[in-house]
Amino acid sequence: METIPSSSKPSYSLWQLVIYMLKLGTWGFGGPVALVGYMNRDLVEKYHWITEADYKEGMALAQMAPGPMAAQLAIYLGYVHYKILGATLAGIAFVVPSFLMVVALGWAYVAYGDLAWMQAVFYGVGAAVIGIIAISAQKLTKKTIGKDKLLWAIFVVMVVSTVITQSEIASLVFAAGLITLFVKAPPKWFKGSGLNSIAVTQVPAFTSIWGSFDLSLLSQIAIFFTKAGAFVFGSGLAIVPFLYGGVVVEHQWLTEKQFVDAVAVAMITPGPVVITVGFIGYLIAGFTGASVAALATFIPCYLFTVIPAPYFKKYGKNPSLVAFIDGVTAAAVGAITGSVIVIGQRSIVDIPTAVLAIVTTALLWKYKKLTEPVVVIAAALLGLVLYPMFR
Repeated sequence: METIPSSSKPSYSLWQLVIYMLKLGTWGFGGPVALVGYMNRDLVEKYHWITEADYKEGMALAQMAPGPMAAQLAIYLGYVHYKILGATLAGIAFVVPSFLMVVALGWAYVAYGDLAWMQAVFYGVGAAVIGIIAISAQKLTKKTIGKDKLLWAIFVVMVVSTVITQSEIASLVFAAGLITLFVKAPPKWFKGSGLNSIAVTQVPAFTSIWGSFDLSLLSQIAIFFTKAGAFVFGSGLAIVPFLYGGVVVEHQWLTEKQFVDAVAVAMITPGPVVITVGFIGYLIAGFTGASVAALATFIPCYLFTVIPAPYFKKYGKNPSLVAFIDGVTAAAVGAITGSVIVIGQRSIVDIPTAVLAIVTTALLWKYKKLTEPVVVIAAALLGLVLYPMFR
């Protein structure tokens, strides 16, 4: 399969990419694992707009930088041919549809009380999502790792660590890149630096300082969600424990049930899982709170993508960087595969959900043209029927 080199004139317009991101943000179910898979399937394999090398660079950057992985990848792919304007418009187009959806659900939640039907929908959709992300993980594994023994070893370690810790360990992702670099393309120079580790050790100090001021509610929302966007590594799912600690335990903005409902909203709506911050912000302070929470979460991830992007583009063909990216990508795919198991433990709660997850996987495996929105809608309807019977 031939793809255009990133340095040549793109075969697509900026507005074609923006429209694609709008569609993905509107119909892209399955969370970060599925979303990055859709981008690979469509932009790399189907349309040939993005090269495999550019995609892998974007994945590596999204894994190394804090913030939601799928949103950062969308921003980086917008940057590839259309620089800052492309990154900005692609990021906005990807996030806005799901933001509007969660705000609408937040309004309904506040206006009409407990969304009991949501649990029934999530019962079905949550199980079907396992099948969707399992297929995405399988495709990414086959495409990025191949028969490389070192990458397979990294992959297995990340799968196991993700399952055991229930989260993605950013330091292991970085270590995977370094190991691959030194095994495959050792540089002539290497000077260890403690700057990153020093910065990380100071994060608790910064966060505790921020939390000590007596600020207005909107200021508190802005500061907390900026921390969520700036200091949480991994996919959008990794932000959930951080949000729980701040929203429920520390600030007591929401009850535990409201927070669980917020996570359910994130899973039954398309787009990035981290958009649940919009729902949470709405429950705390209405539309203004939703807007502040969303902007505070996504601006850091935008900056962490566009600022280093030129250097990734400039030095992307360097053998050492290529080896580093291969290691990071293998680790990322391992973490994604492990997250299938982690999410499955929460979503597969009985025999009907187990059957639904298996059937979804089998259907997507056999029928390549079966679209995810159709699967999600069918699963939601099944959930409404099955939930009262089995739960």
